[in-house]
Amino acid sequence: MAGININEKCVGCGICVKICPFGAISLVNKKAVIGDACTLCGACESSCKFGAIQIERCVGKVDTSQFKGVWIFAEAHEGKLKNVAFELLGKARDLAKELNQEVGALILGKNVKPLAQELAKFGANKVYIAEHLLLEDYSTDAYSNIIVGLISKHKPNIVLYPATRIGRDLAPRVAAALNLGLTADCTGLSIKDGLLLQTRPAFGGNIMADILCPNTRPQMATVRPNVFKKPEPSGAAHEIIGVPVKLEPFAIRTKTKEIIKSEASGAKKIDEVDVIVAGGRGMECKENFKLLEELAETLGGAVGASRVAVENGWIPKAHQVGQSGTTVSPKVYIACGISGTIQHLVGMKDSKFIIAINKDPAAPIFNFSDVGIVGDVKEVLPKLKEEIAKIVKASGQ
Repeated sequence: MAGININEKCVGCGICVKICPFGAISLVNKKAVIGDACTLCGACESSCKFGAIQIERCVGKVDTSQFKGVWIFAEAHEGKLKNVAFELLGKARDLAKELNQEVGALILGKNVKPLAQELAKFGANKVYIAEHLLLEDYSTDAYSNIIVGLISKHKPNIVLYPATRIGRDLAPRVAAALNLGLTADCTGLSIKDGLLLQTRPAFGGNIMADILCPNTRPQMATVRPNVFKKPEPSGAAHEIIGVPVKLEPFAIRTKTKEIIKSEASGAKKIDEVDVIVAGGRGMECKENFKLLEELAETLGGAVGASRVAVENGWIPKAHQVGQSGTTVSPKVYIACGISGTIQHLVGMKDSKFIIAINKDPAAPIFNFSDVGIVGDVKEVLPKLKEEIAKIVKASGQ
């Protein structure tokens, strides 16, 4: 990352002054001047209509010895950190320990400073906080410019993002801006010869691919929720660093007009419960999912589904478990009428106890189950619910 220059094409329009998220540009004698606060985020270069601003970045092999630290992007929602933030933090601690480097965490939003102590408690040595009214709702422009700037300035060795709706949008934008590689949907991370070994499913989940990025920094990956375990508090020494942010509304090209939730208020999410009752093709129709809902309610859990069930319109996408859905790791996973394709197994294989119900005795799901019931789910589920209700009542819960 070499530097930035302004050429004779500058007309002093001032757009770059307003667009800079760090307030690093000013006008002097009707010419843009770059100040010391510049982080090379690139927001000014992409906004200049006259091609007057040029950022020179190193392309290809770089001096990797300059890059230190394992960072995570900590995603928050409605004033709370998402569970995946702690999962990433735990893995970052493991990687940093092996590399003898520090753990960093980035958190952006409105009034998110109180969350910094939580990140520090679970092992972040440095927590970078960017707070602004315009960061309350996620936008690719604002978030990516700030993170590109922080990476350019502090040079972390590794940056991990959650493979969530936001993470999957943000990480590629940052990678493109910095000319980096990015491995998506990782299910395994480790250190090999000082490099980040990134493991992810390939070819529809039929094989696992190992990926290295030896020539560029930072090494970046997105990781699915529920792949890694939430760590125990570490009590490590920490530093909370406020990031000065200056944003103008016109610098953000997208505006959030309304947020419409696809789930009913208070509905349980499949990645946050201990019990999941999931249905597949064998449920036959939307109406039969009522059986799953009743059993899930009895067990205090949530309803999941295979991709076929979602594509058939029997249940919303938010309930889908698998490679193209959500990765889950509940204490109990009850697979009802699910054959057990590799794409589905990838999303639920880390469940602590798996019960499968299928009328096909040769269904692959039985090879991965702790308990298997051969039978028609429409007949088995009512009986199962009745017996569980008796047990719950007898226990007084």
